[in-house]
Amino acid sequence: MKFNTKVIHGGQHPESATGAVNVPVFLTSTFAQKSPGIHSGYEYSRGANPTRQALEDSLASIENGARGLAFGSGLAATDCVLKLLNPGDEIIACDDLYGGTYRMFTRMFEKYQLKFHFVDFTDIKNVEEKISDKTKLIWIETPSNPLMKLVDIKAVTDLVKGKNILVAVDNTFATPYLQKPLDLGADIVMHSATKYLGGHSDLVAGALITKTRELGEQLHFIQFAGGGILGPMDSYLVLRGIKTLALRVQRHSENGLKIAEYLQNHPKVDKVFYPGLEDHPQFSLAEKQMQNGFGGMVSFTFKSGLKADAVKFLEHIKVFTLAESLGGVESLANHPATMTHASIPADIRLEAGITDDLVRLSVGIEDLEDLIEGLEKGFA
Repeated sequence: MKFNTKVIHGGQHPESATGAVNVPVFLTSTFAQKSPGIHSGYEYSRGANPTRQALEDSLASIENGARGLAFGSGLAATDCVLKLLNPGDEIIACDDLYGGTYRMFTRMFEKYQLKFHFVDFTDIKNVEEKISDKTKLIWIETPSNPLMKLVDIKAVTDLVKGKNILVAVDNTFATPYLQKPLDLGADIVMHSATKYLGGHSDLVAGALITKTRELGEQLHFIQFAGGGILGPMDSYLVLRGIKTLALRVQRHSENGLKIAEYLQNHPKVDKVFYPGLEDHPQFSLAEKQMQNGFGGMVSFTFKSGLKADAVKFLEHIKVFTLAESLGGVESLANHPATMTHASIPADIRLEAGITDDLVRLSVGIEDLEDLIEGLEKGFA
């Protein structure tokens, strides 16, 4: 089954009782049992719910995985992965990653004696140097947030093969339409399903997909015991969003490339960060690792290097909305230093390349001419 068919039919079947083509929203906390311990597979909705199960089956299908799990947020999904670990374990993570992930790693889990190494994954030697017998997890974001760095997933997974080290990939920016981490050797894929999977800025959700069912069951136990599940209504909305994922991401990618090219030629713009540009330092990796396009996320800096210019631009843009998040049908603009990455200390942000004049765009599916006109209002 090919991808455009999978997003609609993958893991999905008409509902057995009525034949409903769309999965119903099962708004129930508990399920009747025929006899103590004898039931239809559902006991209590924290453990399993038919609507959430349908979403999880769809997630596994589109990522070519063995098991999918749906969470109340992307951070809840990340939290679940870290709870596989024990005090004294070490994690190697990208130095350029979502601020909320960095905050969780450093402010929540370091106190449980987990040690994190943040390195530049664009050079595989940086990863290799940090691997020890204590390393248990490698956390990858590719493309990274907000500098659009790419990580060679297969090179990392080849590096740790046979070493009892899990490789998890945050695939939020690329989506399974553009990139398949499990096919490249990763063990776990994470999504903030709030973003492209949901696609309409109307929910908050997270997802994990595992290469093996055994690992999926381990994570499901942590989810069940901790309670970080996604409710049935939001499960339905994500499932609905997935049905148009391919169409939307195709348009996001088309617009994203055109906006990146426009910015590249703008007299007020210094650097443009977009993996689909031929002068991106990892363009060849993007061509090899990403299929069907390069996504709708674009970042850029100003020739002046001034935060004031970035702020003034963001206060005056049109069509693009100044807001947190990304991946919805509407175009959004963000100032990472004061918004999504504010929880990262300023010196660490700067060391990673997240400057105060950096602007991140989530390019939507509107008409390209209107998007460019809206950006011009900001530059003017």
